Amino acid sequence: MQKKVAVVILGAGLLAGCSGLDTREQRALSGGAIGAAGGAAVGALTGGSAVLGGLIGGAGGAAVGALTAPSGGKKR
Repeated sequence: MQKKVAVVILGAGLLAGCSGLDTREQRALSGGAIGAAGGAAVGALTGGSAVLGGLIGGAGGAAVGALTAPSGGKKR
């Protein structure tokens, strides 16, 4: 029971830390999460390391998310 409570408190704390992010940071965070999940799945399915796949996918996803975010500049 204590383990479940600790996980809920940790999850809530992590989500609360994401409340002040701008668009680029939000895109990098979500891209990293999606990339890590996809990389881990591909790594596990291909017989490689799920951890290494998750790390590579997370880094790539975060980079793509940050680079494809709208700049917020003036629109023409």
